[in-house]
Amino acid sequence: MSWSDHAIWWHVHPLSFLGAEPDALPPDALPHHRLTNLADWLDHLIGLGCNGLALGPVFASETHGYDTVDHFRVDPRLGTEDDLSALIEQATARGVRVLLDGVFNHVGRSFGPFADLARHGAASSFADWFVPERDDFRTFEGHGHLVTLNHASPAVADYVTEVMDHWLERGVSGWRLDAAYAVPRPFWHTVTGRVRARHPQAWWCGEVIHGDYAAQVTEGGLDSVTQYELWKAIWSSLNDVNPHELAWSLKRHSALLDVFVPQTFVGNHDVTRIASRLREPRHLAHALAVLFTVGGVPSVYAGDERAWRGVKEERVGGDDAVRPAFPHSPSGLGPDGLDVQRLHQTLIGIRRRHPWLVRAQPRLHTVDDTVLSYSLGDPGTGAGIAVALNYGSEPATAAVPAAAWVPAAGDATPAPGGGSVSLPPLGWCVATASGPTP
Repeated sequence: MSWSDHAIWWHVHPLSFLGAEPDALPPDALPHHRLTNLADWLDHLIGLGCNGLALGPVFASETHGYDTVDHFRVDPRLGTEDDLSALIEQATARGVRVLLDGVFNHVGRSFGPFADLARHGAASSFADWFVPERDDFRTFEGHGHLVTLNHASPAVADYVTEVMDHWLERGVSGWRLDAAYAVPRPFWHTVTGRVRARHPQAWWCGEVIHGDYAAQVTEGGLDSVTQYELWKAIWSSLNDVNPHELAWSLKRHSALLDVFVPQTFVGNHDVTRIASRLREPRHLAHALAVLFTVGGVPSVYAGDERAWRGVKEERVGGDDAVRPAFPHSPSGLGPDGLDVQRLHQTLIGIRRRHPWLVRAQPRLHTVDDTVLSYSLGDPGTGAGIAVALNYGSEPATAAVPAAAWVPAAGDATPAPGGGSVSLPPLGWCVATASGPTP
């Protein structure tokens, strides 16, 4: 196993998490050393059972971080390179990996090479870094302030390679690649191949929403992509009381695990929080049970472990509700949602004790109109995990065929002699096998 097989990320959007200004500071302003406050959250992260800090954008940008203007400079609203280096050192000393968010599909209009092009036109040495389109340059998905890089330019590939090398040499463990789906796969293959030669342990996860996930990995030279299909199936199947939808997605998920290990989640900085997405609050435990038992590299979006709520809206500022500022330290969280945090700790603890789950493929047992059950086994040791979910408001029975299951979390009752569990209304169960699994 590589280190990434053991990774469970705690995902933070630093600019909002740390209460930064919505827009870039004036050029003559002193940096605000907010990144130092993140060190106070390392105990919280570790207490959850996580061992990775997945940072959203930290580089100088115009507004929300995804309009980067300098990939070699920490955004002054967050601090300095020394602040980031200190955070990486403190995390590393605690056994916590750090992942950076690389926005390499597009840049803000104040990005140095684009500003040079705007001043000098075709005479600019950066003329081939961007793609002319009508009377302007190509932009990202209709966002006029986000100018798309020309990924056919060797100079752009050189630049991205240099950026990745720079920060990997300073102690980060890998990269989340923003809007990876919008970048030609050969570009990623070229860049990751170069960087991997110098940093063979680095891990790359591409943001991919739709399309051929496996091809994005194999043709792009990536290690993983974001598993949006499973994310959608989890909450949608629960809201519709339709276990068949999740069963179908789990089969597709298993096929992906034959090729690579997807990055799994039930929340991130770009989507409505899971506690707001689910119509039935008691279904939150079902969603978490799936996240922490199926194969993948899971992540927890900061605040979801306390069942924070927030709805994403398609408008300017529509991300604000899912990207709130946090207290300066975990002591400011208060008691609300502590039961959900404890549930995270329980389920992550089960996963930690069964690290083989990272590549485990679920075997479906009961799939009907209100019940889903599956099991996962480790061929090497015979260890097993069973999961049973009752989506409905009536008691139900779910098959979990094995010699004997020991409930580890949830509210199910094993049937005498094994083979099934009884679930109360909206009940669920994660169990471990005390005997060989089928």
